[in-house]
Amino acid sequence: MGIRFYTAYTPGTRNRSVSNFEEITQAKPEKSLTHWSARAKGRNNRGIITSRHRGGGHRKLYRQIDFRRDKLEMLARVATVEYDPNRNARIALVSYQDGEKKYILYPRGLKVGDQIISSINAPINVGNSLPLQNIPLGSEIHNVELHPGSGGQLVRAAGTAAQLVAKEGNLVTLRLPSGEVRLVSNTCWATIGQIGNVDAINLTVGKAGRNRWLGRRPKVRGVVMNPVDHPHGGGEGRAPIGRCHPVTPWGRPALGQRTRSSKKYSKDFLIRRRK
Repeated sequence: MGIRFYTAYTPGTRNRSVSNFEEITQAKPEKSLTHWSARAKGRNNRGIITSRHRGGGHRKLYRQIDFRRDKLEMLARVATVEYDPNRNARIALVSYQDGEKKYILYPRGLKVGDQIISSINAPINVGNSLPLQNIPLGSEIHNVELHPGSGGQLVRAAGTAAQLVAKEGNLVTLRLPSGEVRLVSNTCWATIGQIGNVDAINLTVGKAGRNRWLGRRPKVRGVVMNPVDHPHGGGEGRAPIGRCHPVTPWGRPALGQRTRSSKKYSKDFLIRRRK
């Protein structure tokens, strides 16, 4: 993937960059694998805002991604590489030998016409899916299951890859993109390779309107609010936050406070916390 930079012919194009979409081979999605979904816009079932700064944005079709990769022992051919508005990674349409089509996350280096397979003894090639116990140490993997049979939940963002660093008993040790090192059952499945679109992290939005296209509403600093709206609000002129440490809108410590519960069931599987 490459990045295209705009000439600064308006204030909104100064420092603005977009993907050049060179890996995309088809514009329209597979109709049978898409559906409309009502956007929550940050509201719950009672209409109460539970996630701030969400709303608006362009209409989007949801692409049904096969995170389970549970069609075993059957070769699939990569038919197209497509854009997905619901994630920063690209997706690939694969066609199985029996005619069924599915979308998968597009791994870096996979090309149209390549064949992939999900199998217990699959070759260690990019795009193949197999159990962690059969993957060699040091391999880069993505779309990793957290619980056997649950489908891939870890390492699904553009440009990410986990590394298999150790095996012991019924568990394997993974180094995740966040820096966290944790144990996972060796019967969980994963896919070989790194997720494509590795330059997604280097894109510059360039203007506020582009965030609105993506459904992200503006954020306002707490210090410019009133006291009724935020703990940092109030005061005369440009007043400081008035506290020893910054807090969230609900009074919880912000900026560096650890929020993971010490009683969480999976704490025994963590070897090293993320940075």
